[in-house]
Amino acid sequence: MDEPCQNRPSMSKTEPTDDQSPDAPTGELALSAPGAGGGVPATRPDPRDFLPGLEPERHVTDWGRSELVEGLVDRTVYDFLYHHWFRVEVEGIENIPAEGGALLVSNHAGALPPDGMMIAKAIREELSRPRPLHIMVQSAAKGLPGIGMLIAKVGGVPAHPANVHRLLFDEKQLVLVFPEGREGTAKTLKDRYRLRRFGRGEFVEAAMRARAPIIPLAVLGAEEANPIFAHLSLLRGLTRLPRIPITPTLPFLYLPAKLRIRFLEPVATDDLGEEPWSDPARAQMLAGDVRALIQENLLEMVAARGSVWL
Repeated sequence: MDEPCQNRPSMSKTEPTDDQSPDAPTGELALSAPGAGGGVPATRPDPRDFLPGLEPERHVTDWGRSELVEGLVDRTVYDFLYHHWFRVEVEGIENIPAEGGALLVSNHAGALPPDGMMIAKAIREELSRPRPLHIMVQSAAKGLPGIGMLIAKVGGVPAHPANVHRLLFDEKQLVLVFPEGREGTAKTLKDRYRLRRFGRGEFVEAAMRARAPIIPLAVLGAEEANPIFAHLSLLRGLTRLPRIPITPTLPFLYLPAKLRIRFLEPVATDDLGEEPWSDPARAQMLAGDVRALIQENLLEMVAARGSVWL
């Protein structure tokens, strides 16, 4: 009766081996001092080093971006539109930083706006060291069957301040936003190049939190490439469908208007003091300044343009 049960594990103390010091604790992880080998490091590393989206060997990022699909679309669609259809001219590309996060802010227009993909192509084509561009898109576009998946594959990200902050601060990426939102794409031809309100300044607040520069840019030609004459909204109240644009370019075609993209000088956000984002009025004021800067350059470019098509 005094014999121990054979199925019960032995509770005897483990004897130290030749490679283990008798004074070292058993059954526990020993914390090592900085510079010492083995054990758990005394200080935690930067968690941003472990983000899967930053692994260079991956072909699909956490955002769903696919190098294979993006490269195929770039060679077959973007390249033709950029060089032969829109014949894009670029100014101020040197204002794009070679590294680090930056927030690009642009005007937006057209029934099916071509500005986002041409801006991404310009950065890929004109920079000496091309960088990927993440474009903030409305949730409605992301929810479209098939199209939503393709948007994610070529760099579209749901427009949300948290996504902007992660891309700018954690991943040090370039992010493009269109603060005019749906109001920008709803502009008719008679209201072209008149910027709509820039929301409540959420994009400025995200840039402030990330201490990332804001790069305004003006796009000329998208208004005529995909013009809207009017909106068909008779059934909107009954069906809750969005307004249907009346445009001569449907479905999914563009007129060969010449596009010009002007990248303006960066607006710094790292010299605004401690926690400038805590003041909503300050964020809205900076958003208004960026909007006025884009509007001024747009009017200047329109006045200097000799022809829409040439």
